[in-house]
Amino acid sequence: MRPRVGPSVAIIGPGRVGQALAKLLAGAGVRVDFVAARRVGRARRAQKFIGCGRVVTLTDPALARASVFVLTVADRALQPVAKQLADLLARSLGVGRRSKLLAGRVFLHTCGSLDARVLKPLARLGGAVGSLHPFQTVPSAEQGAKNLLRTFWTTEGDPSACRLARGWVRLLKGKIVRIRSDRKTLYHLSAFLVCPTLVALMERATGFLEAVGAPTRVARQMLGAFVGETVKNFVAFGGRRSLTGPASRGDWDVIRRHRQELRRRAPDLLPVYDSLLREILHLAGKQPPPGIWKLSNKVVG
Repeated sequence: MRPRVGPSVAIIGPGRVGQALAKLLAGAGVRVDFVAARRVGRARRAQKFIGCGRVVTLTDPALARASVFVLTVADRALQPVAKQLADLLARSLGVGRRSKLLAGRVFLHTCGSLDARVLKPLARLGGAVGSLHPFQTVPSAEQGAKNLLRTFWTTEGDPSACRLARGWVRLLKGKIVRIRSDRKTLYHLSAFLVCPTLVALMERATGFLEAVGAPTRVARQMLGAFVGETVKNFVAFGGRRSLTGPASRGDWDVIRRHRQELRRRAPDLLPVYDSLLREILHLAGKQPPPGIWKLSNKVVG
């Protein structure tokens, strides 16, 4: 671990992303001095994983000693926690003009769907506010400490907050993308469309492979390799050139058999299949033949 230098940092509400980010920043020499949560037990567990920082609650006046605050709480909790933190700091630092009370301090949040304006209670007191979000999946703190290195991050907000965020991303050997604050939900939607949705589809596909005889572990490995190559193709060639399968080549008999099989085995998935099929056909620039959306009464299999 490098010698810790720079401003004092407080991690507020350390979940998976907060713990992983704090551990990496501390390892890169950032002064993670406080680990704060509503409950001491949770803060203590997070501090143990991070490896440094004083354990405090969100009501501890000691937090006023920090210069940088990273709010890593869930989206729904961000606004009330920002207000609680603003009230705490106002009480602890209640000297001078209220609008300048937090001047020189930086407040970042890590929520993907909300922009920096959600930190308005802190901005009103003179704090510089922004967001820093990893365009990456973090299923656990342990995995996050691996995934958050050399990955893409997005930032928006006040210039000084974004400047600090860019410096941290450089420490983590990542790449920073500045995004529009007024389109943060659209940004988050782009991640939602390809991450949890993909997991849900892969889980259903695992069930189909199990039904034809593949062990669960092998089915997951098969799908992982298959999807991994598809992703590489997309990055290299873009959408249309990466398309494979019956829809892209106009093999409508296969499509009909797919839909019949879904009606028999997983009718709840048929509307999903049809929606995805329409997207594939749009991307491929193909028109389906008449009657493709109708199902016959013929039993398949």
